[in-house]
Amino acid sequence: MPGLKSIKVPAYMRNKYFVSAAAFLIWLAFIDSKNFISQYELQSEVNKLEAQKSFFQDEISKTRKEQQELLSSPEKLEKFAREKYLMKKDDEDLFIITEKE
Repeated sequence: MPGLKSIKVPAYMRNKYFVSAAAFLIWLAFIDSKNFISQYELQSEVNKLEAQKSFFQDEISKTRKEQQELLSSPEKLEKFAREKYLMKKDDEDLFIITEKE
């Protein structure tokens, strides 16, 4: 055909191994169900969950320490019950004062 210029394709792009490797990389990167994008998203989710795990383990250790303190002394247990659950003795009156926001 006159007027059409032929496009020169470099020799390495005509190599069957290059074409196969390029197709394989494209398949891995975008098409496969375990592609690079989904692997990145899953890894970021794992990192987030590990951070939450660390946070909750710290909270568990704090709670266990607080539990040990409460069970070691009746005075501390009474103070905790009065402050946290607003408990009172039979002959006491309890007044709760709340601040307006």
